[in-house]
Amino acid sequence: MQNQARSTTEDLTTTSASPTAADRVKLETDPGMPSTTWRMRSDAWEYLLFAVKRLVHSPNPQEAYAADTELHRSLRALETIELYWAGCGQEYVRSIRQQLETGEHKAALDRIARVVTRQRGDQPSTESPDDVSDESERLMIADDNDPRPRFEVLVVDEMSAEERETMRKDVHRMRSAADAFVYDFVIVPSAEDAIAAVLTNPNILACVVRPGFSDKTRQPLSKDLLETIELASSSIQSWTAPRSKLAHIQRVVGLADTLARLRPELDLYLMAGAHIEDLARFLTRRFRRVFRREDRFELHLSLLRRVSHLYDTPFFTAIQDHARRPVGVFHALPIARGGSVVTSKWIRDLVDFYGLNLLLAETSATSGGLDSLLAPVHTLKKAQDLAARAYGAKHTFFVTNGTSTANKIVHQALTGPGDIVMVDRNCHKSHHHSLVLTGAKPAYLEAYPLDEFAFYGAVPLSSIKELLLQYRAAGRLDEVRMITLTNCTFDGIVYDPERVMEECLAIKPDLVFLWDEAWFAFATFHPITRRRTAMAAAKSLEARLSSSEHESAYHEQQKRLFNEDGTPVSDDVWLEERLIPAPDAKIRVYATQSTHKTLTALRQGSMIHVYDAEWKRDAEDPFHEAYMTHTSTSPNYQILASLDIGRRQVELEGFALVQRQLDLATSLTHSIARHPLLRRTFKVLTATELIPHEFRGAGRPLPHRDGLAAMWNAWEHAEFVVDPSRITIEISRTGIDGDTFKHDYLMDRYGIQINKTSRNTVLFMTNIGTTRSAIAYLLEVLVKVAERIEENVDRDAIAVVDPKDLPPLPDFSEFSTEFTDDPSLPDGDMRSAFFRGQKRTEVDYVMPNELSDRVAAGGLPVSAGFVTPYPPGFPVLVPGQVITRDVLDFMAVLDTREIHGFDAARGYRIFKESTAALEGTAALENAAPDSKSRSFDPQEDHPRLPRKK
Repeated sequence: MQNQARSTTEDLTTTSASPTAADRVKLETDPGMPSTTWRMRSDAWEYLLFAVKRLVHSPNPQEAYAADTELHRSLRALETIELYWAGCGQEYVRSIRQQLETGEHKAALDRIARVVTRQRGDQPSTESPDDVSDESERLMIADDNDPRPRFEVLVVDEMSAEERETMRKDVHRMRSAADAFVYDFVIVPSAEDAIAAVLTNPNILACVVRPGFSDKTRQPLSKDLLETIELASSSIQSWTAPRSKLAHIQRVVGLADTLARLRPELDLYLMAGAHIEDLARFLTRRFRRVFRREDRFELHLSLLRRVSHLYDTPFFTAIQDHARRPVGVFHALPIARGGSVVTSKWIRDLVDFYGLNLLLAETSATSGGLDSLLAPVHTLKKAQDLAARAYGAKHTFFVTNGTSTANKIVHQALTGPGDIVMVDRNCHKSHHHSLVLTGAKPAYLEAYPLDEFAFYGAVPLSSIKELLLQYRAAGRLDEVRMITLTNCTFDGIVYDPERVMEECLAIKPDLVFLWDEAWFAFATFHPITRRRTAMAAAKSLEARLSSSEHESAYHEQQKRLFNEDGTPVSDDVWLEERLIPAPDAKIRVYATQSTHKTLTALRQGSMIHVYDAEWKRDAEDPFHEAYMTHTSTSPNYQILASLDIGRRQVELEGFALVQRQLDLATSLTHSIARHPLLRRTFKVLTATELIPHEFRGAGRPLPHRDGLAAMWNAWEHAEFVVDPSRITIEISRTGIDGDTFKHDYLMDRYGIQINKTSRNTVLFMTNIGTTRSAIAYLLEVLVKVAERIEENVDRDAIAVVDPKDLPPLPDFSEFSTEFTDDPSLPDGDMRSAFFRGQKRTEVDYVMPNELSDRVAAGGLPVSAGFVTPYPPGFPVLVPGQVITRDVLDFMAVLDTREIHGFDAARGYRIFKESTAALEGTAALENAAPDSKSRSFDPQEDHPRLPRKK
């Protein structure tokens, strides 16, 4: 994108006043406005307040003003930033600068304080509109005194200062006391400014496009922001929707498509002066409505009505109404209406702690608007439909038992006995339990190991394709029903779902995909992370499959993939090419999300999102049966209400919250890397350490720290990326293991709560509730811990954990031959093994040392149950799996305090030697020496499975 017509900082400075002492202040070259400004904007206004207060009380204010370079730097930054935010605007900042130049410091201070008070939002304004003479200031004070929720509307058009002022006054004139909300205009002149505004100002909820806008910005924007604008503009594909051939319509459509891709929650309107009937033919799919310029009041009503739809929380409102309604309770739940609590002498502290509303909202009734979760038709049905809209799904279902239950629902709905499910072995244990319940056979996929940090990454696409092609070669591809992957992983490794699905569908066009997004619900609400969510990927892939360009590319590739006789060419060709699915491939995608983990919801509040082309024909009835099977008939209404109101939050301020979360996480990593002591003690693991080179491409180690454009490129092209909100710290140089560091140093001493550790790492997760103060406190604690380690221990004598001393992470070995029909392929009958393992007569308990001796002697003991360290919650052993030395070595040094399925007093539960183990040994002795056979290392005294890389 060319940069002509963009002004320099000097251009902006000289327009505000004639040269003075302040103009001669030498500042560094203006880097331009960055791609995220919420923190810079807040800090700049706060610093102005501090600095100008000092000027007011200074004996020589003009000298102090001229010498304060930070003050001038803040004014310079705000003069650009405020174009993209409502409230004051560039003219307001210039007037403050002019007052400071002429010595009107008290007047400037009053103006600055007015903005800071509005930004803090924690105290009402004490000013009255009658106290000032300037009309624009009177309007600002009136706004500050208005308690109603406020949003901002972007207007894109070239306007004079008089036109902008008139438009802002019209907003106040049209306001009514009956309006539930108020809004302000952000008026920008160009398409580039519009894109900059929606990228940097999350308060914008609607956009009005008027065809008179120009193309280029005249503001000094940073290189990163300009590159991001270019990426956003060029990312709109030709298959989004048909476009007019008329140039003036194309530019409007192009801008609308770009804004909608960046912020799909935005409401778009077109306001034109002529031929709106013709425009409507091309623009209906992009804009909610097309208005003539004089229809400002209709636009005003439309803006308010749309936000009221986002604000609507049907089930939460019904709960509130129920709590206020006088009723007689003649059903279950003595606690309902507080009946068994408020009159008690002994448990009154329950209502004192939680509040009476919690008890008033408790009921087992499904009447009066509360609806039934098992058969919703009113408020719950509407709440779920609104959630589907927010998350880009075709259907959404609330789950009150967490994502463990959500996963079981999807598995039961879509798979059955004999189906093969290709599943990441390191997925959450609920997937493995689901396979036991349904009778589907798991074919485990191996993620790449990160042995030096004692956890796994993600499953390479090449491994998934290779296994699909093996099933095709064996004539069993029709048995493969579903692929299940975790996106993102506990440690923050993020797949490219669209690419995974398109290449897998090219091999089997009716595959179903289940993406476990337990840790990724927030990603829907950021322009870059959204594209790697299951629902966004499904929508994008569906649109692409319907395009003529895709159909042509598909037929061209088929010529390379198949011989003239219709047989497929070598698998090597299929693995090397980026496969293109058939235009009639079925998009069948499900995502399960632990909403409570990353967004606002009470514990166990989860959702299932559906984007399934075969929903009506193949999935709806079995899904509802599965939902009935696993959903309680007494669901927690408070969890449901929190899911409803949490949806309202993400639609109205999700971008603001996620943008802040990612920025704060990046500031944490940056601060650790820059602090001499922290850098010497801890190491932030980046993409360089967490993703092998062949899967991350040429991207930077911390793309988000380098700017939005770098992050955009990485998330657009790399096979795997790292979620920047999750910071893994390697602590080997402390000489302390992860579990001890978590409990003894962070939690017990300083109250820092974290979830996951490994032998030599700890994971810090930011979320939408993380604050700047919380980041500052964590940094303070890390410094104290590092100082304590340095003071008490000779650093040269620290026993640094050498990654080479850690046992390698164990791959899935194999199912015992007793539980598989085809030893050449990895699937096994885990259900039979599980239920057989429940019979006491079939199993023994063996302590780790004895089991190691058996393995060393050549035995092949078989696990009779799951063994699952928690966290992270994936099983090291599953029923029917052959136990190897790798597994035992790994378990021997595991520092997790909670291991499900392992009894420290009795040991491992295995099948008795007379059954599975002996048959497995016999099979080993008779096995042919092929690529699937076990290899024997002359340095070892027991057989060992070949390690997959």
